[in-house]
Amino acid sequence: MPGFKLSVLFSWIPACSLVLLGACSTTAVDPTAGWSPNKIYAEAKDEMSTGGYEKAVPLLEKLEGRAAGTPLAQQAQIDKAYAQYKAGDAIQSVATLDRFMKLHPASPAIDYALYLKGLVNFNDDLGLFSAFTQQDLAERDQKAAKESFESFKDLVTRFPDSRYAVDARSRMDYVITSLAQSEVYVANYYYHRGAYLAAINRAQSAIAEYQGVPALEEALFIMIKSYDALNMSEMRDDTRRVLEKNYPNTPYLTQGFKSKTQPWWKFW
Repeated sequence: MPGFKLSVLFSWIPACSLVLLGACSTTAVDPTAGWSPNKIYAEAKDEMSTGGYEKAVPLLEKLEGRAAGTPLAQQAQIDKAYAQYKAGDAIQSVATLDRFMKLHPASPAIDYALYLKGLVNFNDDLGLFSAFTQQDLAERDQKAAKESFESFKDLVTRFPDSRYAVDARSRMDYVITSLAQSEVYVANYYYHRGAYLAAINRAQSAIAEYQGVPALEEALFIMIKSYDALNMSEMRDDTRRVLEKNYPNTPYLTQGFKSKTQPWWKFW
């Protein structure tokens, strides 16, 4: 409306409402306003050292802005990713690491960024109820495990002499074992529900994709049992010979399936 004055509008508002409007317009005081970048970093590190990862994240974000274009800003990004990881925010941690590697491809911390990204996705914490449910990694969605493997693989390929490479290789072995066991877990599930062809296919998939992992012994046994259930005696006997040749002391042929009393992955 032409010529409309705010004074006219406010004349209709009670005085108590004006008090509320004034309160709402008050901006929060930034306690770091007069701090130097080094002081912000020191405070963030203090928070992280005492487990205050959620409090450290906003401090590191402020540091990124105030120290932009400096090595300290890069350090803030890396530390922020770690703080987000420790605070349980895996999605944001991975996003921070991806951004860091995109913006600073020549940084001497790239190997650590890859290692940390692998750790974030590695996630071998099964949660509060794992002790009661006996759920293992093979029963869970393996997308994160695959992404973890790719990060570790990228690290050991690009930086074979990195201080993080040895641990990354160990974790790669663990992930491969987990992925193979995941296939065998599904095969076992199908077998015990009478879906014998599906069980054979998943067991064969594990054997074809993974080598030298413990799960393949069970995969072969599942195939034997499935072929037997389908009255495919020739395929059953051929698979049995393969099992006996590769695992001459296998307990499966005398004891059957193992009882699930101890998670397979308790070797880490």
